[in-house]
Amino acid sequence: MRIVFAGTPEAAVPSLHALLVSQHDVSAVVTRPDARSGRGRTLVQSPVRRVAQEAGVEVLTPTSARDPEFASRLADLAPDACPVVAYGGLIPATLLTVPRHGWVNLHFSLLPAWRGAAPVQHALMAGDQITGASTFLLEEGLDTGPVLGTLTERIRDTDTSGDLLERLASAGAELLVATLDGLEEGSLTPLPQPQDGISHAPKLTVEDARIDWSRPAYAVDRQVRGCTPAPGAWTTFRGERLKVQPVQRPAPGVPSGTEEHDVREAQVVPGELLVTRRQILVGTADQPVVLGLVQPHGKKAMPATDWARGARISAGEVLGG
Repeated sequence: MRIVFAGTPEAAVPSLHALLVSQHDVSAVVTRPDARSGRGRTLVQSPVRRVAQEAGVEVLTPTSARDPEFASRLADLAPDACPVVAYGGLIPATLLTVPRHGWVNLHFSLLPAWRGAAPVQHALMAGDQITGASTFLLEEGLDTGPVLGTLTERIRDTDTSGDLLERLASAGAELLVATLDGLEEGSLTPLPQPQDGISHAPKLTVEDARIDWSRPAYAVDRQVRGCTPAPGAWTTFRGERLKVQPVQRPAPGVPSGTEEHDVREAQVVPGELLVTRRQILVGTADQPVVLGLVQPHGKKAMPATDWARGARISAGEVLGG
């Protein structure tokens, strides 16, 4: 099939790579315009644009998909299908019927669960054990179109949203190619999404990433991992922001008399810091968690033990107070 691919971030790159070596003809790539980044605010190309240019594929970067020039060029390309992976912009209804097989979106959840911009982060933060990816046909509603294919993926105990997204992006690329193969062969039947099990995953804000130490250790652990690497979990210490990378929960069944047992049984209030010989702990609603890497304001990330040594933490000091 003749296809026009739409995508922007690193998570869309595996799909573009897979399509470029598939039986389908990638005639053009649509991606978001170059964006300013870093302290110098220099213009940076999207990961998808860089791959497309290296492959010699035409790149379209409309400011909006409603741009008449973009609509005209898309009509000239006359694609059979338009696969989409994290493009980052809405496709107007007037363009949905341009490709005869429609716009085929790869979404990183098992629809209708976690419709929206941050399905991987929300699945982790909600405590889901299983997630996956879905291919579906775009329609005017947000991630509401009929499903063409799915895959499942177990959420591991140490997964961050970055880890999980990387696996889903890789496996999802194969699913996307298989979906386009099926559409070309006429072997796929789009299935309407069920009305049960709908949940929403809006883009996370900085405030969503603020750690609530009054929640149980399990929930704190999931919140931090769900916000890693972006937008980045954080708390405050002595009035300044402190970024927090994944924490550890003390293992059950540790023998008495060991530091691990003492950590698990420590009585500290939510947010209270406890410095031991080898670890820095923070109280939660039920049991303390062990800090891993932290990043004080204006500094690089460092082991929590090094940070605590420099900060000279006093008994009773708290995070997030």
